[in-house]
Amino acid sequence: MFDVDISETEQFRESAAFRPGDRAALADGPARIGMTICYDLRFPHLFRNLAQAGAEVLTIPAAFNPTTGRAHWETLLRARAIETGCFVLAPAQCGTHPCPHTPDRPPRQSHGHSLAVDPWGQVLADGGDTPGVRIVDLHMAEVAKARARIPSIRHDRDFRPA
Repeated sequence: MFDVDISETEQFRESAAFRPGDRAALADGPARIGMTICYDLRFPHLFRNLAQAGAEVLTIPAAFNPTTGRAHWETLLRARAIETGCFVLAPAQCGTHPCPHTPDRPPRQSHGHSLAVDPWGQVLADGGDTPGVRIVDLHMAEVAKARARIPSIRHDRDFRPA
């Protein structure tokens, strides 16, 4: 859960209204899709496990705040694509909106910048900070190509900290 203190005036407590899941989600379609959400982006092992379970596309819908969005959003999305050799599709809420799980707080701002990232980490589309639709073609052969070039998801091994 996104329970953080960004600054003295910017705190978030998702656990006040939500509870975390306990399973990773995969769906089959034209590609195998690993489904995650927002704060999951900060846990790379989840994405690695989804890729090792066959995911070729990772979805990460989110409502990042402007502070962490500017600093981390694109970097982390590109990293997840590179680490897994997956396409990353990350629709992102933008603008000002109420926060129903904290009704006593003023409306919140969201960073926006929905991104589509290819398995090599290149941004295919950036939705900017206004509502809209972007369409991208995913060439699934790029997953196998990226994983052949850097086969890191096959090279994992157990280790113990020193």
